[in-house]
Amino acid sequence: MDLKKNNSETVIQKNREGDYLTFFLGHEEYAIEILKVVEIVGFIEPTCIPRTPAYILGIINLRGKILPVLDLRLKFNMEQVDRTEETVIIDVQVGGVEMGVVVDRVSEVLNIKKDAIEDAPNFGAEADVDFILGIAKVSDSVKIMLDIERVLSSSISQVSQLVEKVKAA
Repeated sequence: MDLKKNNSETVIQKNREGDYLTFFLGHEEYAIEILKVVEIVGFIEPTCIPRTPAYILGIINLRGKILPVLDLRLKFNMEQVDRTEETVIIDVQVGGVEMGVVVDRVSEVLNIKKDAIEDAPNFGAEADVDFILGIAKVSDSVKIMLDIERVLSSSISQVSQLVEKVKAA
């Protein structure tokens, strides 16, 4: 682990080098740690659950397992688009909870080296970029490396309660 100075406080930063699953939302390419990925499945229309945030699409029955499904586009306040044959659900394990994340399409698994990673740019106090692990420079492109636990942290307790209620019903 590296120690990093950030706004006059010391924070612990984990080693960001490693294998990442890359995927697209629109024209932007993102990457998440492969160790957080359980599996990738084709898009299955979720059963809607009333009175949940718009980005929580609902739940699916994935081989007998109830899996909450979130739309990463909506979570990021991006424009909603029609689903295509490339739209998939990435089943991820975060904070002890398994949930599905809808993305436009997956790209590849990359081994991203430490020297190819830069810190996220500072966009000022109004922009929250704490969920970005870094920016990977690969060939002539950049990939936004996400800390998927931070991206989904606000959803974990809601999703856990939702799954428990569905299981109890």
